Amino acid sequence: MSSTQRHTEPLDVHLIAVRDGEDGPEVLLSRRAGDVYAPGCWHLVSGHLDGPWEDMVTALVREAREESGVVIDPADVRAAVTVHHRAPAGGARVGVFFEVKRWEGTPEVMEHHVCDAMGWFSFDALPEPTVAYCRAGLDAYRAGARMAVHFQEPGDPIAYDRSVDRLLLLPEPAARGAVPEPAVRAFTAQAVGRITAWTDVSWPREESRVWRARGAEGGEWYVKIHQNDCFHQREVDALRSWVSGLGAATPRLVAADPTLRAVVLTAVGGRSLHGVTYPPEEQRLIFHRIGQLAATIHHSAPARPAQGMLPLGKLERHLNGARPHLASGDEEFIRTMAEKAAHLPAVDVVPTHGDFQLRNLRWDGSAEALYVIDFERSEDGPAVRDFVRLSDAWHGRPDLFQAVVDGYGRPFTPEEEAQLTVLSILDAVSGISYGTAHGDPELVERGLRTLARLRTAQRP
Repeated sequence: MSSTQRHTEPLDVHLIAVRDGEDGPEVLLSRRAGDVYAPGCWHLVSGHLDGPWEDMVTALVREAREESGVVIDPADVRAAVTVHHRAPAGGARVGVFFEVKRWEGTPEVMEHHVCDAMGWFSFDALPEPTVAYCRAGLDAYRAGARMAVHFQEPGDPIAYDRSVDRLLLLPEPAARGAVPEPAVRAFTAQAVGRITAWTDVSWPREESRVWRARGAEGGEWYVKIHQNDCFHQREVDALRSWVSGLGAATPRLVAADPTLRAVVLTAVGGRSLHGVTYPPEEQRLIFHRIGQLAATIHHSAPARPAQGMLPLGKLERHLNGARPHLASGDEEFIRTMAEKAAHLPAVDVVPTHGDFQLRNLRWDGSAEALYVIDFERSEDGPAVRDFVRLSDAWHGRPDLFQAVVDGYGRPFTPEEEAQLTVLSILDAVSGISYGTAHGDPELVERGLRTLARLRTAQRP
């Protein structure tokens, strides 16, 4: 022991009451007033334990009822984050923050001698001034941390000041995806400044490593680790060249590190089109914009003559992986179409996205703006390459196909139609094989659906 005096600190509880607002989650805050600590500052509903006979959850339920009039079932209380705090004057305490999303009653000011206002605020637009201790707890909660230290220095303001941010998030035991490895975190901080919140937004497979990073001053970026050097170089090359011509429709490359295979990208708006439904009229507008965006991609550099035949070299390997899932007659159909591919006329090659599908397209309905992300499969190829994975989305909806064609500005040529069929078959076999090996059932099902659709279309 470094001291003969046992150190004791008070423990207080904080209510993070959360509801869904028009612009996202909102948190309940009250404004302190009267002869209290930090009058005029916003704070969470909070308080101290009444004595050694009262546990933390009981204290939280009591304080919520006394200060805001709401009744909380202890079963609805969730642990959020614990913060070891020291005020500028030197007093330290331990604050335990709890998340609650259900209660009875409408929150209102109950103790007018210590509180003069209460309201709901978006996490992205917290009111000022807010007690720095409270803000530390909220920032740690949003970062997904379980424990944090917030030791202020003498002279620090009681109210939150982003230029004097003392929050230190304590890492949890290593868990896949929670935060990037230290080298990636350091690389990101060098590029955009201190990051206070990491959110794993990877697809649920081992090779997918993407995080949303929120900066200390509110900025947002995406940090991506590519699964191999080829994908890293493809995405970086595309972002540094023709992608910039797409303007606000794409993220901007902030920094790249080939050793880490990491990139930092600006965030784009909208929400993914994957699995989202819209009214028919809006769907047609979206697919028209998709056609326009594809045309912009394909005209971002001059077309060049093709240098070789369609990519059939990996067919046998993909067939071996897909064979257990194929229906009767599928393999014969695949091989027949592959033989025909050898005799197809060549078409010019242009810049292509390479993974042009709904989950890489984002739509902002309020602005009628379309965005595209994920360029790691970008390379020169036939223009119809970018319609292979998209064609599943318009199947059975001729109005959506026509919207794409109208947006693209021209119909496919007969040579492109033939190329699209063969490329779709190859992509289906590859998807079934890859999805089977990497636990992606949606990819397997899409491949099987594509084969069934194309076999039906080829029948006399």
